[in-house]
Amino acid sequence: GIVHEKKITNERIPEGWMSGLRAQASELFFIRVKDTRDALACISNNFYRSPSCDIPVIGITGTNGKTTTTYLIKSILDAGNSHVGLIGTIGNIVKEKEYPALHTTPESPDLQKLLREMVSSGCGYVVTEVSSHALSLKRVDYTEFRAAVFTNLTMDHLDFHKTMGSYYEAKKRLFSELLAENGTAVINVDDEWGRRLLEEVSNDKRHATTTYGIYRDADVMALDIESSFSGIAFNLRHGDRSYRVSSSLIGMPNVYNIIASVSVAIALNIPCEQIIRGIKDAVPVKGRMEGINIGQDFLCLVDYAHTPDALERLISSVRDITERQAISTEELPHRIITVFGCGGNRDRGKRPIMGEIATRLSDYVIITSDNPRREDAMGIIREIESGIEKENYVVMPDRRDAINTAVRNAGRGDVIIIAGKGHEDYQEIGDVRHRFSDVEVSMEAIANKLKGARADEA
Repeated sequence: GIVHEKKITNERIPEGWMSGLRAQASELFFIRVKDTRDALACISNNFYRSPSCDIPVIGITGTNGKTTTTYLIKSILDAGNSHVGLIGTIGNIVKEKEYPALHTTPESPDLQKLLREMVSSGCGYVVTEVSSHALSLKRVDYTEFRAAVFTNLTMDHLDFHKTMGSYYEAKKRLFSELLAENGTAVINVDDEWGRRLLEEVSNDKRHATTTYGIYRDADVMALDIESSFSGIAFNLRHGDRSYRVSSSLIGMPNVYNIIASVSVAIALNIPCEQIIRGIKDAVPVKGRMEGINIGQDFLCLVDYAHTPDALERLISSVRDITERQAISTEELPHRIITVFGCGGNRDRGKRPIMGEIATRLSDYVIITSDNPRREDAMGIIREIESGIEKENYVVMPDRRDAINTAVRNAGRGDVIIIAGKGHEDYQEIGDVRHRFSDVEVSMEAIANKLKGARADEA
């Protein structure tokens, strides 16, 4: 067969590649481009007829909070009887159909295909997580975003981005290059990188900006926050308006997620009654501060926190609630038992930092394996230990043993935090993914403890 080579430059495609391709196809056309990822995104968008022009697309980026914020926005829009497509870490949803997610944000052909399917299925909106990898690798290029959210920027993915500055520049692309004319940038101004982003994009008169926060003056603020293990409630202030919102979600990180989602809803002119209803109806997201309760007298929380900032916010939120409860009941605060590890073949710099955070904020810590991948599990644990100054921890490389030990040692009112994997139902050791779910393992451990207690009473 004949291979037709379209030459854009004087350089030829290497002969080794050509001979291999000739063996697979009788006729091929080649177009040489400077940037294959840019070209792939352009072709994908054109092939699926620019679906983001036919449906409002809302993108959420940041180190932490992306997944929960997408589900909160979806819940608000669902409360208005809109069909909402969702793309993210846990999975992709098109009306009643759910598809597994290989990446937080799909590659450009898969993304544009999903967007077109959402348009064809009658979805009124799309809410998508937008990862820094996706922005760096141009997976979302040529997509027009009606609104874009910046949640925060903290230490993560430095194995890929190398520096925080590079990490930030990747996130910034969503606002400086991909936000549609008349779109809205929604920015957390309690975050130092958010304030920098606001300063750098606010001069672009093609876009509106909405700010949110708790501690700094912002367009949307949460005030008079009440937090317990039953949920959160606060006064939400927007301009000269203030109204009370409540949610079954727990912890301060979810206050930020809620006001981010409310800021988007305001930008989309959603009525406040619908916003309040959508926040109240939202259920905890799988693996995000997910409570495991099968009748035990202690609390078990499974969370995806796998960065220093996320871990610190998670344990601090739990600590704050336990101390408030102790004051109200005139009891000593109950213990916090934290189980966590760090992933292999990822940013090594955060390991000692997370070790210090966990042991400083928890009463007792069990350091274990996360997804060691191709690294030695004990080598990862030793790097975690290098940042620890206290002696309130033990090492248990086997994650199942670690969870079982935490459950066996939990007393009435204690809180177990199992951090790092959240919704994941596997543990990656070497190149193999073994079936493993923190939720399932903790439920099994709690059930065995309850069974043993009943046997002792009999």
